[in-house]
Amino acid sequence: MKKVTGIGGILFKSKDPGAMNEWYKTHLGLETSPYGTSFEWRESEDPNKKGLTQWAPFAENTKYFEPSDKDFMINYRVENLEALVEELKKENVTILDSIETYDYGKFLHILDLEGNKIQLWEPID
Repeated sequence: MKKVTGIGGILFKSKDPGAMNEWYKTHLGLETSPYGTSFEWRESEDPNKKGLTQWAPFAENTKYFEPSDKDFMINYRVENLEALVEELKKENVTILDSIETYDYGKFLHILDLEGNKIQLWEPID
């Protein structure tokens, strides 16, 4: 079973997310919004199929990355999140929550070996 299919996003803490968005917009040309920016790309095996990778600064005092004490969280794109969760449970991986479904996909959070919070995302592309 293929587990991770790519990087879905880079999420990080910032002292001033609005200013960070503006800096990246001004100096590096990112088309930012209050939620950061999305990089659109196409799959090499099927160029008609689009994907997104999210870049997003969060407030420095966000609780969203807890229980990790790191200033970042990586979002990994996955296929079949339900089946993956069952495999991770068998492998005794720490699962922090239950699957949440939105218009743009399903999400779940786990901890890696060093306590980094990881976001798993089964996108609806």
